[in-house]
Amino acid sequence: MAEEEDKSKPSEWVKVVSKRDGHSFIVPREVAMVSGFLRNTFDPEHNFMEGAENTCTVDERAIIVEKVMEYLCHKHLYGKAGARDEIPDFEERIPPDIALELLMAADFLE
Repeated sequence: MAEEEDKSKPSEWVKVVSKRDGHSFIVPREVAMVSGFLRNTFDPEHNFMEGAENTCTVDERAIIVEKVMEYLCHKHLYGKAGARDEIPDFEERIPPDIALELLMAADFLE
């Protein structure tokens, strides 16, 4: 009976794969849930194949997917910080040569 409960319970980790490069990024589910697109994709109630397999493929280069995952981690970590808390500036981590492509991907992934 415990095995049945484990199968119905979503995994604590999800995989986001770059379709263009094939690189995989494994992140905690709660970090992926920061993105509206990934939240809907991995939601078991939506019955998407990605939700059942805990894997989502996105049509972006690996460097873009990596930066998006890095930002989601940053937002998850500092999202509930108070007004007086010091939050590191994420903008410093974005190389200028990928800024436009990253902006378009971030818009799509919400």
